[in-house]
Amino acid sequence: MANSSFYPPQRILMGPGPSDVSPRVLQAMARPTLGHLDPLFVGMMDEVKSLLQYALQTNNELTMPISAPGSAGMEACFANLVEPGDKVIVCQNGVFGGRMKENVERFGGTAVMVMDDWGKPVDPNKVEAALKANPDTKILAFVHAETSTGVRSDAKLLSDLAHQYGCLVIVDAVTSLTGCELRVDDWGIDAIYSGTQKCMSCVPGLSPVSFGSRAVEVIKNRKTKIQSWFLDMSLIMGYWGGGTKRAYHHTAPVNTLYALHEALVMVQEEGLENAWARHTHHHQALKAGLEAMGIRFVVEENYRLPQLNLITVPEGVDEAAVRTRLLNEYSMEIGAGLGALAGKVWRIGLMGHACNTKNVLTCLGALDAVLSSMQAPIESGVAVRAAQDFYKV
Repeated sequence: MANSSFYPPQRILMGPGPSDVSPRVLQAMARPTLGHLDPLFVGMMDEVKSLLQYALQTNNELTMPISAPGSAGMEACFANLVEPGDKVIVCQNGVFGGRMKENVERFGGTAVMVMDDWGKPVDPNKVEAALKANPDTKILAFVHAETSTGVRSDAKLLSDLAHQYGCLVIVDAVTSLTGCELRVDDWGIDAIYSGTQKCMSCVPGLSPVSFGSRAVEVIKNRKTKIQSWFLDMSLIMGYWGGGTKRAYHHTAPVNTLYALHEALVMVQEEGLENAWARHTHHHQALKAGLEAMGIRFVVEENYRLPQLNLITVPEGVDEAAVRTRLLNEYSMEIGAGLGALAGKVWRIGLMGHACNTKNVLTCLGALDAVLSSMQAPIESGVAVRAAQDFYKV
């Protein structure tokens, strides 16, 4: 039997990512493909770089999207900055700190772990104790916005601490970029990576990265060859450098870069601080509805990510069955818990294009209906009204 074209249904993506993609971004992807060394495409690349610098709040020259998802951006940072024998303090308070550890070890480094409970931010006191105990540390690595738990750690404070002890900083900003405050230069972040599929309303498949002057100096003075050819910043910069003359490195994902350009133009049009405020505003409405229903948040309010909400599953409820019904009956996706939190929590994303009034009210109404039909111990019929009352203020 011959296969036919694939036509996916229209979902409401309110999980931990990918998030809903703006129609403008999807339309941009459908534009005619240019050669990756075409002068017009190269001009667009320069705009992407400038727009990324704005989104990251940096003047770093070495700022670009890696032609692969956020995991490759992570690997690019560690591949370029970690050499065999280097000591790296890695903060883990969820899944993605563990992936940092894996990268350190694969590139021959030694990972010194600072562990915090899932649902808690990185503890700066523990970090300072580790820095004091390990004066030969080269790098401090941590996750700014932990996707597995919805926790925000204090990136500025942790970066300041690292620099007091002469260390570089590598930051995971996959879930934070354009969703909450992030200021690379002001906070002294040396190397940072993100993804396009979260708060930027873009398609998956690209990883914005940026390296500051201290990191670039370390890369230039390496004693050993960077172990990844594809992720070697000195080679990639030959393609992403300024001007019209570019060295061929790889065939860039041309149409995906059109998508990123359009998504970043939209960020510029809205204004970065307005985008941060929008995510907070709709989070507060969602919070009002969930709390009226009797559903509790896991993360303390001071460290809670507005774009990724970790909430408790009501007692006696089959959380997987709820997610299945939301998908089948409402075409809505929310996320499950990971690791020690599996089966105990849901992760509700409010990211980018999906972060709007309609989605908040639809999510609350659907969750209320499904849980009420299961005789879950919640307050029925009040969530949507509570959110509407918030929006009226």
